[in-house]
Amino acid sequence: MKYMFASDVHGSAYYCRKMLDVYKEEKAERLVLLGDLLYHGPRNDLPREYAPKQVISMLNDMKKEIYAVRGNCEAEVDQMVLQFPVMADYCILNLDGRTFYATHGHIYNENNLPPIQEGDILIHGHTHVLKAEQKEGYVLLNPGSVSIPKEGNPPTYAIFEDGVFTIKDFEGRSEEHTSELQSPVHLDSRH
Repeated sequence: MKYMFASDVHGSAYYCRKMLDVYKEEKAERLVLLGDLLYHGPRNDLPREYAPKQVISMLNDMKKEIYAVRGNCEAEVDQMVLQFPVMADYCILNLDGRTFYATHGHIYNENNLPPIQEGDILIHGHTHVLKAEQKEGYVLLNPGSVSIPKEGNPPTYAIFEDGVFTIKDFEGRSEEHTSELQSPVHLDSRH
């Protein structure tokens, strides 16, 4: 199966459209959203075309294809308007025989590990910084941010297919983190 991972839409109708267009172009079978879907948060500037009601409509149209977790900007009112679950702190995915612990990153992250086992994958957003690293005993992945990237990165998302995790920008270029998810994880630099 082909999965698309994205995080930190922050109510941007512009980037939500781009994300959903790419999801269709990639022909992914599921979209895993790692939180902070509707609200921009008090620490961030308003993202391009900030329009949470439009984002609600676009995401609800895709409700049968979305798995989502709660970000630090989600509230109960968000669940009232979204037609798919968004209030779980994490979800566990078994993809290609590997266990993915998917979360937003504000609770569980490399400084506060969830109950993962040797070889598991921790994937989260929250930092708005793309990452693919082999850590001691686990793999740490972050698809970056769809709408408010940090540290000079472009807006990005990630694809997981056939054991390969690839972070891409919206023009389809692979970012510098591509991870072969086998033991051990091999990181390539591709520009």
